[in-house]
Amino acid sequence: MILKENVSEYQPKLIKKIMLTSCWILAVFVTGAEVREINLLGCSQVESLWYRAISDEEFVLQCALPDRDATHIYNNPLLKQRKVKWFWHQKDEESLKALKENSNPALQGDALWFKPVRDNASGVYVCMIGEKTPCLKIVLDVQTKKTAKCSGYDTKTQYLLAGNGNSITCPGTKCYSHIKKSHVKWYKNGYQIKQSKTRQSLKLKRNEIYLNPTYDKDAGIYVCDYTLFDNITKWTMRTAVAVEVIAKNTIHPPNFLYPSGVVILEAELGNPLELECRVQFGFERFSPMRVTWKRNIKENINEELNQETSVYPKGLKGHTLLSVAKLEEVTERDLRSNFTCFAENLVGNATAVIQLKRKQRVFLLHVLCSAISTLFAFFLCTAFIYQHWIEIVLMYRSYLAHNEATGDGKEFDAFVSYAKLDSSESDSALISEEKFALELLPDILENKYGYRLCILERDILPGGAYTDEVVTAIKQSRRAIIILSPAYVSGPSVFELQTAVNCVLEDKKIKLILIKVQTFQEPETLPPVVKKALRILPVITWKSSISASPNKNFWKYMLYHMPVRTTKKSGNSNLKGFFQRLFSLVYR
Repeated sequence: MILKENVSEYQPKLIKKIMLTSCWILAVFVTGAEVREINLLGCSQVESLWYRAISDEEFVLQCALPDRDATHIYNNPLLKQRKVKWFWHQKDEESLKALKENSNPALQGDALWFKPVRDNASGVYVCMIGEKTPCLKIVLDVQTKKTAKCSGYDTKTQYLLAGNGNSITCPGTKCYSHIKKSHVKWYKNGYQIKQSKTRQSLKLKRNEIYLNPTYDKDAGIYVCDYTLFDNITKWTMRTAVAVEVIAKNTIHPPNFLYPSGVVILEAELGNPLELECRVQFGFERFSPMRVTWKRNIKENINEELNQETSVYPKGLKGHTLLSVAKLEEVTERDLRSNFTCFAENLVGNATAVIQLKRKQRVFLLHVLCSAISTLFAFFLCTAFIYQHWIEIVLMYRSYLAHNEATGDGKEFDAFVSYAKLDSSESDSALISEEKFALELLPDILENKYGYRLCILERDILPGGAYTDEVVTAIKQSRRAIIILSPAYVSGPSVFELQTAVNCVLEDKKIKLILIKVQTFQEPETLPPVVKKALRILPVITWKSSISASPNKNFWKYMLYHMPVRTTKKSGNSNLKGFFQRLFSLVYR
């Protein structure tokens, strides 16, 4: 009887042990089935991790092998490189099922985000990257704050005041006070936080992050991990906290960027119109930031209008709101109305008003007349510049242009070539040509404008070969002035023109100035290079009856082709003549 009573007394306990043993066998069987199913998916091997999470908090899992140095806990860009596949099952289910794109949990890169994690999220999660790679099995145990014995668990979001000293506390350290814990590892936006010399104001102490001062860049998602042991299982306790950096609340009401005060706009009847209101709000942690459009008229006061509002955040400086009220068709009633933009924050409110007035169609006539006047002024200026281009260039060169003679190593500004008068010749035209070259040119170019001319008989010492002297003189000059006449092109002096052309082909700094003092026909015996030069180079015509005066156009063209030389004397003369022509044109 005693034996039977003992058996009957321990029978429930025996049944309970048998049921527990069956559950363990079933769990092993399920695990084996799970591994076999994973192998069918292409896994070469399976690694296991154990995580704990607090219910109703944000949580993240990473598809990364446990033997890696965890410098980051998730990698969002991985989504563009390789596709991560996630599978899971709860403890009471037998087969794995694939996790699809969802808002909770969300697949982001190589991470699985729970926003937030619920009690029913406990189970086994399997992830794989690519095919024929090791798979990761993650056992997730979600517990409530009561079960985890949490005391004083922090809020989901911590607010830090910019510029001040602050600390960020790991919420998970307030749980499992009865179990010994390891040191906390901190991650911000996925990457591990470590103390460095580049940011000495950030310190890790006693499972907290100390920031002094705090910057706006310190905002983000912080995740903290620590290890705890429950019997023989090594759990990773992971909690997340969102950190926002805030500023002191503004002490100013909203500020209108547009409109300011009362603004009057022109509107055309029958056309649509958009009324814009741009308002700047200072920083407020909790603020209504309300902007509304109202129509004020005698018949109906404070009629609220339909509007579209856009917000442009400016961080710790606050926000800018753009509110647009749309009128489908401007009516006479709109012209009699005041459109008031009303803005309000916790400090106060402000208003601005837009009034409409009828757009006059004569405005188009004004636009047309203005366009025609502008076009006429443009053509007038263009014609004036074309007519007085030489004076404008000379005025610019006299005051602003760089002196061409600086540092080029040349001795003369111009070499003068003309037909020489033999003792047997007494042609008056030839005498006039020689007088022009030896007297008039030096008198104007040298005495008046400061150029230095090279006249072979005057400036080159005799004794050398004629051809060598000509070549040397031209190479030492910046210009070669050729005085063309029938006697020149048919006489021996044409050799100097041919030499000058050859020197120009060798030295790009040398330029030819052709002056025609008499009409002539080109002889057939001219060298080809000389013929080509006479055809393509510009020629200045000298007329002894009208060109002798220093203020005539002939000398302006000469100065235009001569080397750039900044002289106030010539500049004042050109400037005076230029403005005389300008005033005569305007008041003609």
